[in-house]
Parts: sequence; structure tokens; C-alpha cells
Amino acid sequence: MVTIPHSPSNHSLADVMPSVAAALGVHGHNPLKLEASRDAVLVLVDGLGAELIREHAEHAPTLASMTTRMISAGFPSTTATSLTSLAVGAPCSQHGIVGYSFRISDSAGPTTFNPLRWTLESSGGPTAIDRFPPRELQSMPSLLEVLAADGVEVTYVMRAEFRDSGLTRAAFRADGAYLPANTLAEISRAVTATVSHPSRTRRFVYAYFGDLDMIGHVHGPGSPEWLHSLREVDAFIADLATDLPTSCRLVVTADHGMVTAQTQIDIDTTPALLADVINVAGEARVRHAYARDGAAQEVLAAWTSHLSGHARVLSREQALDEHLFGPGREHAGRLGDVIAIATGGVVLTRSQNEELETSLLGHHGANTAAEQHIPLISR
Repeated sequence: MVTIPHSPSNHSLADVMPSVAAALGVHGHNPLKLEASRDAVLVLVDGLGAELIREHAEHAPTLASMTTRMISAGFPSTTATSLTSLAVGAPCSQHGIVGYSFRISDSAGPTTFNPLRWTLESSGGPTAIDRFPPRELQSMPSLLEVLAADGVEVTYVMRAEFRDSGLTRAAFRADGAYLPANTLAEISRAVTATVSHPSRTRRFVYAYFGDLDMIGHVHGPGSPEWLHSLREVDAFIADLATDLPTSCRLVVTADHGMVTAQTQIDIDTTPALLADVINVAGEARVRHAYARDGAAQEVLAAWTSHLSGHARVLSREQALDEHLFGPGREHAGRLGDVIAIATGGVVLTRSQNEELETSLLGHHGANTAAEQHIPLISR
């Protein structure tokens, strides 16, 4: 029987790590009311939207039965933003990773920055590590640092290439043991080996699996390839829930859901969307347009007119007033002068500047239920 609620609670991904820390006796604020435990394992499955679990429950019976709570990913629903919100326990208006890409400035001037790859100009551009050191660009402390400072042993389980990535250093920040793992079987072995033996210290394990998201991007959510991966994730969670000691809390969540592209609007070949625009950032479901000086209103009018019925278009000030990215204005300058949020199955692509991203079938970033609703499993 599918037990997934039809609407999320008033909590978001930013509430998960504060609650885990509280369950471990480290942090006083426990918004998700997680019960106390000696050890904790947090598994984040990239792209595992709650609406996708509901739609394909016959392929994921364990996930469907265990997802009795649902929370929101936060806006925008994209990996770099979500993982940082998870780690620091705050929305992107406070930590500053405001999207898949955005404009940022230093003494050398403004440039487009991609925090997922930690590159300049595009996902395949030159590294930004030296120009924008991760711990300076995102300076909020993470909850993993709080755990480590309180004597909790922190262990990371994920792909080896993520260990020293700019995003890992910016968001998670804390030192700890690192167990490289690519497959679900490798993740399971690493997690259980870490918490199954007796220890005098409390332990926290963060495990990340990204293949479901990658397959969804390439083949589309709900495709045969994606369903095969979903079944594997379901079996992995079922086994982990059984194999972990009773003294260890298991928390499973995601960073966003996903939608299938249906209608493509190519910004790079649409003159009305390029007039008076010096740069376009974001991703296909949420775009940031940066206008030339004095032309923000003209760009707003043009984007509003051309994207009518395809996207919600608003000014930076309107987005700030609505707390779309969360409360606060510290990083307002990173937002576009104009922001377009795609609706339905619309994607706002850039065929000339983002060839790979334009070819994808699955997308996320906007604030539809399919992209925003994520599971919260706690055992």
C-alpha cells in the first residue's frame, strides 16, 4: 500500500541535518522530531522525488511503504543548492549557492560560475578553485563540522572524485573518513562496516548515490533504464534498513525530483530573449537573465511577453520580496535581474552554450510538486 502523503510538511531539506544532529545529542533544534540514537546514517539518493515514488510504487514497494513523511527540496530544486542547504541547514538566500549557475563578481569583474563543477563560464569551463576558494565563497559552517567538533566520527561514502570537489569543500566542510564507493553494493558494504562494530564514540555516515539522477537526465524519469535503477535503489534501502544495528538511525531523502521535457524554448536562437541581456545563467527549468545597465525593465517586459504561458517571469526584487530563495538579501547580487521559472514540461534551453544540457530528457530546478516533493524516511 502506498503511504506517501499528498502534500509535504512545512519542513524542507534544510531541516534534515539539524534534526540528525539533535538526535545524536549535539544540536538543540530538532524540527523533524527525530528520535535520539547513538549513531546515524544519512543516505541521499539524487533525483528520488516523492511524486516519482508514488507514480512508480509497484517498482519501489519498500520506498513507497517507508515514505510516510514528505518534505520540500527548497528553491531552486537543483543539486548544488540542495546539498549545500542540507549540509548547512539553511536556504540558499543565506548560503549563496543560488542555482546550477549564476553570476558572481570579484576584483577581476563578474563571471558566470557553476558550483556543481566549480567552474567558470560553463560546466565544462576552466576551474574556479583558485579564483573562488570553496570555503570563502560559501562560508557558513556545516552541521557536519558541528558534529565533528562535538566528538562525533564523520564518514563520507560516495564516489572518489567527489572527495576534494569544490562543492564538497564548500558545503560539507568537515574533515572525516572517506570511503570511496560507486555502486549501491559498495555503498552498503561501506556503511554497514562503519557502524556495525562497537565503538566508544558516536558515528555519523553521509552516503550519496547519484546514478538515478544521471539516468533520469539521459533517458527520462519513468524510462525502462530509470525504472531499473529505481528497483535497485529500493532493494538497497530495504537491505540497509534490515542490516543496520537498532542503535543506528537511518535517514533517507533526496535533493529534488524530476520532470520530462515536453516543450523546448531555445534562448540562444530567440532574439527577443537576448536583447539587452549580457548573460544568461541557471538551468533549463529556472533561468537568470542579467541585463545591461539600465535595461532590466525592458528585459523583464520582453521575457514576460515571450514566455507567457510557458514560464513565470519575475524581477529580482519581486523574488526577494516573495522570499523565493529564502529570507534575506545577502546574496541578492547573484540573482538575475530577471528570473524565469518554467511551468509544465517546458524547458528553457541554450543550444549554443549548453549543448549537453540541451540534449537531456529529464530536468529539475523549478517549484512544481514533481521537482519539489522529496521523501523523508527515518528508521
